[in-house]
Amino acid sequence: MLRGLRLKFFLLLMAVVMIALAASFVIRHLMLRDFRQYEEGQLEDRVYWVMAGLESSYAKNSAWSRDAASKDAVWAMMMGLDIRLFDSRHVLIAGSEQSLKALPPLIQKKVLAVSRSDMKSRPARFFSYPIFFGGHEIGSLEAGFFPQPERGDTFVRRSDMFRLFSVIALGGVAFALSILFSWILTDPLKRLAAAAEGIMEGNLRSRVRVSGHDEVARLSATFNRLTKFLEAQEALRKKLLGNVSHDIRTPLAAMRGELAGMIDGLIPVDGAQLQSLYEETLRLENLLDGMEELSRTQAGAMFLQKKPCRVRPILENIKNTFAGLCLDKKASLEILCPDELELHADPERLNQIVVNLVSNALKAVGKDGKVAIQAFKNGKDTCVEVADNGCGIGDDALPFIFERFYKSSGGGIGIGLEIVKELVDAHEGRIEVESEEGKGTTFRVFIPGQGEGL
Repeated sequence: MLRGLRLKFFLLLMAVVMIALAASFVIRHLMLRDFRQYEEGQLEDRVYWVMAGLESSYAKNSAWSRDAASKDAVWAMMMGLDIRLFDSRHVLIAGSEQSLKALPPLIQKKVLAVSRSDMKSRPARFFSYPIFFGGHEIGSLEAGFFPQPERGDTFVRRSDMFRLFSVIALGGVAFALSILFSWILTDPLKRLAAAAEGIMEGNLRSRVRVSGHDEVARLSATFNRLTKFLEAQEALRKKLLGNVSHDIRTPLAAMRGELAGMIDGLIPVDGAQLQSLYEETLRLENLLDGMEELSRTQAGAMFLQKKPCRVRPILENIKNTFAGLCLDKKASLEILCPDELELHADPERLNQIVVNLVSNALKAVGKDGKVAIQAFKNGKDTCVEVADNGCGIGDDALPFIFERFYKSSGGGIGIGLEIVKELVDAHEGRIEVESEEGKGTTFRVFIPGQGEGL
């Protein structure tokens, strides 16, 4: 199929070349026709010049003068005209042949050289032109044109040489370029087809080289983004299946042990044991909900809707969201952010990042605790900082807080900070944490500006 497509491109380009060459033949024909018409027009002008000279001579002498007419006949011959002048009774007054013979031999040679004639090749046809003076016909002029093929033949010969050069040289170049461009146009499609076949065989790492900015380049870039998404989705699927199987196994084992003990009569079937089983089912439900939320976050992170957005309205909305919880805990939530501060991010995902960090901070603080959200420019980045004066994180736990399902003694299922990390990475930013046990924790999220890593 690709060879067929390459052949079709080649034939299309060659058809364009053939049309261009055919157009050159048509143009040549039109040019030669116009050239012939131009030559004929010039010869007609010469006839009228001679007629004007003859009329002037007649007016000067008030009659035809053979000597004056002979001079005009020689002049006409030098312009390539063979003429015969007759009076009103059609009596020959002067002619080119008779006037030439009346000249000295040396003058004859010069006249023949100028007229490019040897008087042997006479005009095949004469045209008659009446001559008038004072409103009366005083005679007639018969004029023919000496054959002078060398002038037109030179133009035609050079035109044919140029046409031959066009066919051989330009046609050959066009042939080579047609082969080259047909290969250039079809090669990216060939790479796309090979990569698509690789995906069908299960190779989700298939990528194509993107070169240029045309439609095929955009198609290649879209194909690469698609394969990257498929690869990420496949990795996510495998990771989720591994995590689910690992983390569900523990509560299932505990439930199976308790149920086996009840069946064997080793564990009494009472309210306490049933409550324990119920709590294990809740734990399983929380795990599945957490995995579902994490899956949605990871999938959404691949399709961020980045745009310039003001930071303070987002932070004010988050403050209003946690107003009830702060009131219950008698904790304070403070915002420090310039009104005009903007960053280039997905507003919904940025809101999710800060909400998770503030939620963890409020869990860490006690009564009369303090949480502060601060946003400011940090070089080319925008920093959003969430600080609290809560219990802090121990040095042994600090390296693992972004790991999946890692949780401290504070409870939870351990995916909140991993979601934060996923979303920050999707923005091509970074997150830093400082904490001291018993004094509090500070998280800093750095989002790059537009054009910086985006």
